Amino acid sequence: MSHLRHIGVITGAALLLLTATACSADRTTVGTLSFRAHDSPVEVTYTNTPVQGCHKVGLPRGAAHVKNNTLVDIVLYRTPGCQKTDKADGIYVATSTSNVTAPGSLPWRSFTVVH
Repeated sequence: MSHLRHIGVITGAALLLLTATACSADRTTVGTLSFRAHDSPVEVTYTNTPVQGCHKVGLPRGAAHVKNNTLVDIVLYRTPGCQKTDKADGIYVATSTSNVTAPGSLPWRSFTVVH
């Protein structure tokens, strides 16, 4: 009987792990991410962004200002595909904070969600 109970526990744990993994693909940020270009009144706001993958900033020239009003942290990149380079590491922006690029620096082009 204890052998069957042990198999049941292992099977239940495996199913729970599979369910948790499948559900994480559908998770989204809670709150808004707002981006604005340097000296521009135009703002792009993202709501319920998936936590998986790389997301492009929807401004033609990239963003110089960001407001992270979500419950998760993000990492900003100066490249369109979330790649780090020698001159363009990712910039960490914690939840409920803002960040502004330094004058003359490259704009942010993409971001990932820390989960």
